[in-house]
This record gives sequence, structure tokens and C-alpha cells, in this order.
Amino acid sequence: MKSFTSRRARAIVVALAAGSLALTGCSENTGTSSNKDSKKDQEEAKTQSKAVTYADAAASTGPAEEVPGAKSGGTITVYQESGLSHLDPGQIYVSDAGQVANLLFRGLTNFEEDGKGGVSVVGDLATDSGKSSDGGKTWTFTLKDGIKDQNGKEITSADVRHSVERLYAKFIFDGPTYLQTWLSGPDYRKALPDGGYGDKHLPDSVLETPDDKTVIFHFDTARPDLPQTLAMPGYSIVPEETDTKEKYDKAPVATGPYKIAEYKIGKTLKLVKNDQWDPKTDSVRHQYVDGFDMQFGITESTQTKRLIADQGDSKNAIQLTGSVESTQVQDVVGDAAVNKRTIKGYQPYVQVLNFNLDRVKNKAVRDAITYAVNSKSLIAGEGGAYGGDVAPNLFAPTLPGYEASYDPYGRLKTPQGNIAEAEKLLKDVPAAEKKLVFAYSNSEQGQKRKVAVEDALTKVGFDIVSKEVDAASYYENIGKVDNPYDIYISGWGQDWPSPATVVTPVYDGDQIAEGSPNYSHINDPKVQELIKKALTQEPTEAAKTWIEAHHYILEKVNPAAPLWYTKQLQLYGSNIGGARYSTESSYIDVTRLFLKS
Repeated sequence: MKSFTSRRARAIVVALAAGSLALTGCSENTGTSSNKDSKKDQEEAKTQSKAVTYADAAASTGPAEEVPGAKSGGTITVYQESGLSHLDPGQIYVSDAGQVANLLFRGLTNFEEDGKGGVSVVGDLATDSGKSSDGGKTWTFTLKDGIKDQNGKEITSADVRHSVERLYAKFIFDGPTYLQTWLSGPDYRKALPDGGYGDKHLPDSVLETPDDKTVIFHFDTARPDLPQTLAMPGYSIVPEETDTKEKYDKAPVATGPYKIAEYKIGKTLKLVKNDQWDPKTDSVRHQYVDGFDMQFGITESTQTKRLIADQGDSKNAIQLTGSVESTQVQDVVGDAAVNKRTIKGYQPYVQVLNFNLDRVKNKAVRDAITYAVNSKSLIAGEGGAYGGDVAPNLFAPTLPGYEASYDPYGRLKTPQGNIAEAEKLLKDVPAAEKKLVFAYSNSEQGQKRKVAVEDALTKVGFDIVSKEVDAASYYENIGKVDNPYDIYISGWGQDWPSPATVVTPVYDGDQIAEGSPNYSHINDPKVQELIKKALTQEPTEAAKTWIEAHHYILEKVNPAAPLWYTKQLQLYGSNIGGARYSTESSYIDVTRLFLKS
């Protein structure tokens, strides 16, 4: 998830490139309290990294469990700095639109949270989370009765088929590609270039709809993560009858509890109740408020000031994907009354210092850098304890399989860097290998990171040549396979709660390509073997394999030094009820909100 303007798995990319990640650069909080807060947060993280479970039909039947104290009526005001990237479900792969999508659209499955860190996949349009057969190569979904779109048309298997096939069309370019690739290979568009709008459709051997209620997916290998994949907003349903192709992005048809009443792109979006939504078919969402009034162009600074003041409409307001502005963090957390109106938690992102393995080939050099980097200094520049926490490894606290104590390089014991160990490793390393080209973003945050990295590495004998990269094209530049840099910072978060969406895109040698998130260019046979093994296993067994892969990658290869985990801090008005942190989205859970009066 890019944090508020970018993709879910790559969620941090745009925010970092723009130097606008929430909770950055708080001058009043230097991270001095991070040890105490870290221990508390590490304990809380255990509840955020439980394994995802697949629910049966009983758990997938609505209505959703009532939120204590919930009342009906009123309109929630939503503050958001950037306009929405897309509203066509097939184009949604970003967290801002993803938040809105959960109010507007439904897919075959969805994530349900228990508020204690537990996440399960339930049937949304489907009666359950899916039934697998043929060793996990075949998945069958049965549609619930009586689910209609906002126009009163019942959703059938033909709509599901259409929603999948339209993803092959050329005008769909910004959404997830997992399902299409699994069904038809990397060049999936060739299998259905017109996106199913003509006479040709995917064969029954790939996608089968034997009747109005049944959808069957056929894969050439086991796909145990399919229920989680289908829960992504990008795989929500687009009713065939009302699909307007490219124009659909501006006026999509709702299947969720709310529909669009008015949309002025980049300015406002007003949602009202969808009277065709039946709560008896939905085990996740509620329809407490009459609507949502979303206002775009409101900076995080203004959002924070308004919500701290808590006057007028701000009492009924929330931040969608924005966070408390960094210079006002202490104004929020330092005031008990205001602090009560916050949601906090780890985001799914791990910040690392990538080694370009095509250039930094000596593992002793990579290990020395990993020991030497100063996470404490870097985190201070992100807002201290409220902006991040020391990362001892490459898995985020929100990821199933996270091991809080797995710390092969002693990052938790020496967050400021282990100079002695680094110098020991560099003792016999030639001077030429100690000269490194470091790429950094020319944003305010990039400048801070440059200083922290240079300071830490020069202390142990490295000769750092820093190269400034334009913030807007930072990831484009480090994403080039033949880039001229040795080291550079990047961040990544999961697409859904599975290590598959971290290990595969970031550390799979098959993913090395222009623009790929395999920024270190790691291509190791053992890693490839473990990835292929894990992808064919059931979640419980796969979890063990992913942990094995994680340990091997970090200890035996070391393609990237773990630096810090990012955190979320959002503020809402005093009249908002039902607010809680969503482990899955890493933002406020929009499915259960109400107004107290």
C-alpha cells in the first residue's frame, strides 16, 4: 500500500518520494523515549501479526456485529490532502481509493477484523471465503442470494466474469495484476486483448461460470492466497450492464452500503446511502451515517489544526489517509483529551538501505554497513517514537510470521550503530570497495536521511559519494536495473497479510526488471526454491517456509539493511464513534463509524 497516493504493496513509494510521509521531522521529539515506547509497541505488534484465517459460510453471513453505542444518522466530514487516484475498481491499487472502495464496492471476499489484531477472510459477494480443490489449483465461489447493485440489478456470475476479463483491457493499467497473471501468465493481455468486450472470453479451463451463482477459477499451480487476493479493492465487481469502460472511473456503480451522489474530481466527493445494499448479506460493513462529505485539498497541517480545535464540522470529521502533521505531534499526544481521539499502530512498511548487488558484491561490506547504520538518528528525522521504530529484520510487525526478537545484526541492542563490529568486518576490505555512491531524494526528508547515512558510514571508514536524485523520480531512478548507485533507501509494505506479497516482489530474482521493487537485484537459487515452495503450500505450512526464506535472505545474502518500521497516528473529531485502527489498511476503519449525536 503506498501510504496515501500510491499502491498498496508499494505504499510508501510516492509518500517518500514527495518527502511527505506522515509523522516526519518533528523537532520536538528526538526519539529519546523510543526505547520505552518500542517495548510497548513491540508487544502490541504481536496482536497485529496474527495469521489470517479463512472463514466459513456462517462467519460470512450478515449483518455485521453491532458496534457498541452505535447510532444512525448524520454526515461524516472527511479531510484529505490529495484527490483520489481512481474510482474504477479495476484501477484501484492505492490506499486512498481503497478506503473509499470499501464503502462503495464489494468483491467475492473481504477482510474482517476483530479489533484485537485478528484478521479473517470472509465471503463478501460469495457465501464463504472459497473452496479449493485439485491441490489448490481450482477455487470455487458461490454467490449469495439477493445482492444487487445501486440500480437494483442482481449480481450474477456473469458480472464476476466480466469484472475479471475487463482487467485484461488496455485502459486498465493502474490496478493489481496478481489474478490476471495467475490465470494467463505475465503477458496476460495477449490472452484477451479486448478485455472481454468482444466475442472472445477466457476459456472455461481458466474461468468457468456454469450457472448464475457459480464462479470457478482454474490455475496451473496451487494458489492458496487467492481468497486474500480477491479481497483487494482492485478486484471488486463492475456490473457488466453499466460498464462504461474508460468513463467508469468518473461514475462507478455501487454495490456497497454507500453510493456517489456528487463527485467533483480533486475537490469534493459526496456519498449517500445505497438503498439497494442489504445488511443481511454483509458481515463486515455498516450503514450508520447518512453519508460522507469528502473534502480534498486540505493539507495535513490544516487537518490537524482543525481536529485539535474540534469546532463545528470538525467534531464530525476524520482523516482518511492523512496523519497528524509532524510538527503538531506533541500538541496531540501531549494533551490527554486530544490524544483520546487518535488511532495508532504500525503501518505495513519496512524502510531499508538497499545494496545494489550488481555493484556491492562483497558481503563483508554489506554486513559492515548493516551494523554501522544509525536507525536512531534516522527515526529522529521521521518524528521520533511516534514516526517509527527500529527494524531488526525485513518483516513488518503487521505481517504474519513477524518475529519481534529476530535480530541477527543486533539492531535493537545498538540502534545507533555498532561501530566496533563494522570496523572489524572492514579490516581487510580494500579501500576501493569502501567507496560507495549513495542516492538520496532531494526532498526535505531525503536531506535528513543523507546526513544520517553519511555520518554513520564515514565513522567506520567508508568514503560516501552522495548523489542527489529528484524526489518526483526517485523510485524511477533507483528502479532502473542498470542504475549507477551502490546504496539507496526504499520502503515496502504487503499487498495483503501474507509474506508472499513481500518476499516475492522484493526478493525474487524473477522480478528483476525496470521499475521492479527488487531494488537490490537479488537473484539467489535458494531463495527462488523457497518462494516456489511457499507459494504452493497452505497458509500454515507456507508461514514456516516464508520464515526460512526470510532468515536465509537476511543472514546469508543480506541484500538490504533493515532501518525502521513506520507508524500511523491519525486524529478524529469528538463526535465520531466506532473509531479504531485497521490492521489491514493501516488507517482508520471506515466500515464501522457513526456519529454520537
